[in-house]
Amino acid sequence: MGTLFVRTAGMLALLAVAGPGATTVQTPTGTIEGAITDAASGQPLQGAAVSVVGTGFQALSTTEGRYSLPGIPAGEHTVKVVILGYATQERQVTVTAGYVTVADFALQISAINLDEVGVSGAAGKDQRRYDWGYLGTTCCGFSGGRVGFNTESYAHIDENDFKLVSASPLSTFSIDVDRASYANVRRFIQDGERPPVDAVRIEEMVNYFPYDWGDVAGEHPFAVTTEVWEAPWKQEHRLVRIGLHAQSIDIEDLPPGNLVFLLDVSGSMSPSNKLPLLKTAFALLVDQLRPQDRVAIVVYAGAAGMVLPSTPGDRQGEILAALGRLEAGGSTAGGEGLKLAYETAREHFIDGGNNRVILATDGDFNVGPSSDGEMVRLIEKERESGVFLTVLGFGTGNLKDSKMEQIADHGNGNFHYVDGLLEARKVLVEEMGGTLLTLARDVKLQIEFNPARVAGYRLIGYENRLLADEDFNDDTKDAGELGAGHTVTALYEVVPAGVEVPREGEVDELRYQPGADDPPLSEFEGEMMYVKVRYKDPDGTKSRLLERAVADRLGSPSTDFRFATAVAGFGMLLRDSEYAGDLTLNDVVELAERARGDDPRGYRGEFIRLVEAVRDLGLLRTDTDEGMK
Repeated sequence: MGTLFVRTAGMLALLAVAGPGATTVQTPTGTIEGAITDAASGQPLQGAAVSVVGTGFQALSTTEGRYSLPGIPAGEHTVKVVILGYATQERQVTVTAGYVTVADFALQISAINLDEVGVSGAAGKDQRRYDWGYLGTTCCGFSGGRVGFNTESYAHIDENDFKLVSASPLSTFSIDVDRASYANVRRFIQDGERPPVDAVRIEEMVNYFPYDWGDVAGEHPFAVTTEVWEAPWKQEHRLVRIGLHAQSIDIEDLPPGNLVFLLDVSGSMSPSNKLPLLKTAFALLVDQLRPQDRVAIVVYAGAAGMVLPSTPGDRQGEILAALGRLEAGGSTAGGEGLKLAYETAREHFIDGGNNRVILATDGDFNVGPSSDGEMVRLIEKERESGVFLTVLGFGTGNLKDSKMEQIADHGNGNFHYVDGLLEARKVLVEEMGGTLLTLARDVKLQIEFNPARVAGYRLIGYENRLLADEDFNDDTKDAGELGAGHTVTALYEVVPAGVEVPREGEVDELRYQPGADDPPLSEFEGEMMYVKVRYKDPDGTKSRLLERAVADRLGSPSTDFRFATAVAGFGMLLRDSEYAGDLTLNDVVELAERARGDDPRGYRGEFIRLVEAVRDLGLLRTDTDEGMK
């Protein structure tokens, strides 16, 4: 018997889905609902986890701070509210059958109390776990204060160094619209742990947040925007923001969808933050389907199988029932599951439609094609069919982040990590257009720096997206995809001409290249850099070019630029970057506070609370440095 969210009278309600022939006993029930607010300001709090203690009933507060818990058995209950950065609050509530009981909560901001952090020894070192009580999940190999077996894996990242313009005037890379790293980093911090360095991919953290770029007009499906500012961590350096923003498309205007849910139901998926959360998350997506959409469900464990043939989107009861019957068990034949999912997608291919496999897993493939190389070759072969791929990561303890990222990158897709119901709603409901519809394929950037204006530069993040300069004009080279409503931000730290470039090693001066002291060409005298973007239409084979010059002119940074800078700075501190200068966590909080804006979804406020949690828990402290960044 499974538990699913379905929409009832405009709200999310819990539905028990039983197997065929089963009967259920109806008990008198009522509803608990109310508002969650900040006690000091009265502002609504989004993303608060509201639960009925001792039951499986739980909900998240909306952007208006509202929550609703329908179907609660009549009687006395304890309602608990938890949100990062606020003191947990509990209240006794009496539910009357057939009635709505209102229970409002005004939460007090609370510095994290280190006495609440459980400490367990592991490998001779203390590890902290903070019990957030978030949707009843545990995290990172911890359960009930005990250290569990952890096999999570992340690809190694060598932080980008400064490059001399005299030696490397071009910088070329693929875009990255993945957002998995931020949600994964948040999961570690909420559990009272410092994230592994290689789990911190700065570009994914920056791109997690929505930015206001304005409308897209012209012949291209996206626009390019640039800004120049002083680098907060090194005033003599410039910080350049290059932004790509794709046009948004309303859900009702999306082309018909041919979706295949490829769901991992192996034994490793049994914890509550894996398959149970996965089923709830996909129920949210099912609720958005239209009659012209189709969904098939393929599962894999010891073997792959079809549990729901391709079904029209308006038959939601059948789709939800198939999800509800899923149970975890067995090994993980991920390769066979991928083959069956792609075969199903090709069989029901819709010309001009959105043909996509949505893979949900912890990434722990161990039967069939399982090596990174084998999986990549399989995905590269299948992507030629015109079927795109979205990868959703779930769970803790054995998360194979590096493998899932590679699969998404090579499958013309994107990668998200779902750490709770709120993130599931963000990915599968609020951002469904970008998650499911590709507007531009193989998007690459190439920046040429003017040696008369720039001595050196450093691309912040995108370490695993770097390309050879000649790859920019090579239409056979794969690159990232840009979905409807997607925004991509790239930040360059630029060293002006005449300022020493910080580098570990030295390169001899080139004999035949012009230097910064040579007279500039008058035509380009005021330019700092030249930005070029290549991309293909979703079904195209020949790339198109978009280009623009960036003037060497400081300006007052936009609110979004300030906030993106705060997120990048936080990522640098989490990575112990040698280029973070004298930046502190307090500086990050101040930058982000000044750039909070109206924050309709509460994402920026949550970010600020995460930074404060890292500061208050002392997660950046080391044995040799008792000072806190």
